[in-house]
Amino acid sequence: MRGFKAIRKPSTQSQSQSQSQPQPQYEIADILNRLGDKLEDLGFNAWQLRTLFALKKCRTSALGGHIDACDECGNISISYNSCRNRHCPKCQGRNREQWIENRETELLPVPYFHVVFTLPEVLNKTALHEPKMLYDTLFETAWETLQTFGKNKGLSMGMIAVLHTWGQNLSLHPHVHCIVPGGGVDENGVWKNIRSDGKFLFSVKALSKVFRAKFCEKLKVKNLEEYPKIRQSLWEKDWVVFAKKPFGSPKSVVEYLGRYTHKIAISNHRIRNIDAENVTFDYKDYRQKGLRKQMTLSHEEFIRRFTLHILPKRLVKIRHYGFLSSTWKRKKLKTLQQNLGVIPREKPIKKPFSPKCSCCKVGNLVTIATFDLRGPPRWFLERSQSLKLPKI
Repeated sequence: MRGFKAIRKPSTQSQSQSQSQPQPQYEIADILNRLGDKLEDLGFNAWQLRTLFALKKCRTSALGGHIDACDECGNISISYNSCRNRHCPKCQGRNREQWIENRETELLPVPYFHVVFTLPEVLNKTALHEPKMLYDTLFETAWETLQTFGKNKGLSMGMIAVLHTWGQNLSLHPHVHCIVPGGGVDENGVWKNIRSDGKFLFSVKALSKVFRAKFCEKLKVKNLEEYPKIRQSLWEKDWVVFAKKPFGSPKSVVEYLGRYTHKIAISNHRIRNIDAENVTFDYKDYRQKGLRKQMTLSHEEFIRRFTLHILPKRLVKIRHYGFLSSTWKRKKLKTLQQNLGVIPREKPIKKPFSPKCSCCKVGNLVTIATFDLRGPPRWFLERSQSLKLPKI
């Protein structure tokens, strides 16, 4: 490691000019900071407030930080700690990449389908008051629906499901994205495709009818207080189950689903402007074939909508079922892969995160000191203050 030279790290905005993915100009944290103490007067529960405060403090001095040195050019820089909250738009990248790497070791040479189960709008009130019950029921019913169709073929199926609760305009829109292999294993553990041509999985009309019937029955059994009032509305309309054509290759499945696994209601990149009172952000209008539009909301309304999508504590948003469940994979996945001509791969060992130096772009950053909310140690401040900021 070469001799160190302490220089101040450029601002986030200036660093973005040299990065392939530019840093967003505005952040959700900016809106939270503008609201200040008003947050506690907006009627949020303790868990929602705790999440919002975590996002507000993410990568600021409030969470402390660390001093890094480049093992190549010797540059010393300071970084603040992340909140690691699953609702934070700045903390999802590493988790997503690790998840994708793990799933790639489990792929089979079979058709894969993307199926989406969506709840009708009449259940939005229930989602507000009993979110855990409703979202658990959504997962259970989606899996039981696919299981029913698989059993009719004499097969045990598998599924990976990811919960999303939002629409593009931050409205409440609960649905699960599911990746479903186009077949299953029979009672002897032998793989069989649902169809020889692999063109589609099951009839979406049939899936939606079974999905609705099973979901309504579960609400009835759970003695949902408002069920008698909304029963007719639940049965009046067809429920939406959407199934896309099979993916081009098994690997493209995981990369595609990777877009959904660690996604949050809105990314910072979609925020276009924040002024003294309002927030303007981009969204796609799927009623007009995905036409890009902009929406402006007050700070309070934006955060109210964002908070609709803070999941209940400990609710699992990515779930694995059937032969894709953890228990089944530990015991039988390697055998199934071998029978299908796939050489089993071990899951990659989780490597410690080693970011590249923003100065030379070659060396790795090594942490040489940590600090709490009181700030960097005196030796760093004395050395950095004696140097001029780099010209931008």
